[in-house]
Order: sequence, then structure tokens, then C-alpha cells
Amino acid sequence: MNYTLHQLIVYLKVIQKNSITKAAEELHLTQPAVSIQIKKLQEQFDVPLIEIIGRKVHVTEFGQEIATACQEIVNQMSDIQNKAMAYKGMVAGKIKISVVSTGKYVIPYFLTKFSKLFPGIEITIDVTNKSRVIESIEKNETDFALVSTIPENLNINRVELMSNKLFLVRKHNPKAPTLKFKLSDLNNISLIYREEGSATRQAMEKYLSKLSIKTKKTVELVSNEAVKQAVMADMGYSIMPLIGMRNELLNDDLEIVSLPNLPIETQWNLIWLKDKQLPPSGIAYLNFIKENKDNIIHKHFDWYRKF
Repeated sequence: MNYTLHQLIVYLKVIQKNSITKAAEELHLTQPAVSIQIKKLQEQFDVPLIEIIGRKVHVTEFGQEIATACQEIVNQMSDIQNKAMAYKGMVAGKIKISVVSTGKYVIPYFLTKFSKLFPGIEITIDVTNKSRVIESIEKNETDFALVSTIPENLNINRVELMSNKLFLVRKHNPKAPTLKFKLSDLNNISLIYREEGSATRQAMEKYLSKLSIKTKKTVELVSNEAVKQAVMADMGYSIMPLIGMRNELLNDDLEIVSLPNLPIETQWNLIWLKDKQLPPSGIAYLNFIKENKDNIIHKHFDWYRKF
């Protein structure tokens, strides 16, 4: 066998894209150059790796097995490079963080300084709902996750970042600033809900269930931003995280409705699988968080403590 790392990388890209043209574009190579590398790799085997029907690439069963082995080799080579750079004091590599939708108001502040300190680290943030975040952690598809509710039945490590407060809010009503709101009034208002699987939805339903409140559900939306816009349009009330409402509260677009046992308070946590072998980039990020989280919270979230 006399194949090169470059040939393996090209082959993997062709398999991933199912197209020589698309692989060439992403690798910044010409189509003939990609075809030559695939041909040279194929010459090492008596069994076909791929079949080209029309312009589409179809990987054979043997080719898929080779692709899996190639991916392991490429990953190991990347690890070697990262370890070498870490030994020199130059941390590089990739970090993937899955973030529940409300966490998009939090995570950037815990990454800005880090990305400047370690420009060689590529950071990917996947913002989605709680169910998908937990799934990505469980399947080891991400390095870290930012959640406000710790997942059950998962063996994880965590670093606590800051509190997460949820309040009942409505469109600001300047004509009735002293209006008294009672728990019984919850039976008579229209509530705007997040989608099933959302941590905000679960916290809201748990609160209402404890009070035996059966509200009228006006609408169900798939993001806190959409819920916020609906509340400001006076479609109804909602229980929402404070972290995403700073400007709207200061500008009197929204107002907090005081009720017993509110705010609901949870904790933002950075979590990762306990058995996960974190790369040098991940270890560097954990060290950064532990050393800098208090300063970050004081600098960017001091306003949060006033509510």
C-alpha cells in the first residue's frame, strides 16, 4: 500500500459530498486534480471504492469501510498535530458547543476573550432546542453543551456559570402601571408557549401545574425571540427567561408581572460527558472558563442582578 494522507482527505470529501465537483470546490482544487487523487487511491485496491453513475458518486460497501478507516486516520493525524502545537504552547483544534435557544444570549460572552487568546481554535456553536442538545451530548456529537436543566440518566461533568431567571411578562401597559395581578387571574389570560421539548416550556408547565392553573394557550412558537415578539404584539402573556429581555424591559416594551414563586430560577451549566476524552482545545476552554467566569459575569451580566 502506498497511499498518502492527501489522497485520504480528498476521498473522504468526495464521499461526504457525493460529488467530485463539490469536493473540488470545497478543497479549492480542480476537478481533474481530485479525479487523479481518487484514481491513485483506487489503484491500491482490487475492489472498487466508488461508482460514478451520471454525475453522482455512489460509494460501494467496501468503499464505505475504507472511508470509515480513513476518517479514523485523519482524526488521529489531527490529534497528533494538536498535541504537537500544545507542546509548543500553541493550542489549536476545534470545539463544538450545543446550546439551547435561550443560551444564545449567554454563550457568546463566555467565548469572546477565549477566541482572541486562542485564534488557532475553530469554534462551532449549534443553537437548537433542549431535546436536540441532549441528544447531541448523548451521541457524543458535541464537545460541550450549555443547558439550564441538567439531563437525567447521563454521566456528565459540569461547570456552573450563572443563574437563569424566568418571569411572567406582558406588553407594557402605561395606563395601568399599578394594576394588581393575582394568581387566580392566570385562569383568565391567554398564554404563549414555547414548543414541546423546550426547557422554558417545561419550567412554565411545572409552575402552572403546581398551582393547578389551566390557562388558555394562544399560540405555540419555536423560539424565545418569537415568543417575545408575540407578547409585544399583545397576543398574550408568557413566562420567559430574563436574559433575553433586557432591552425590551428598559425600553418599556415589556413589563414583569409579580406573582408568588416567581421568578423561576435555574442555573446555566456548561456540561460534557464524564468519559469523554477532551482534546487540548477543550481542556484549554475549560481552564479558561474556570479562571474567567466570575469576571465575565460581573462585566456583562451585572444588570441581571437588579431583577
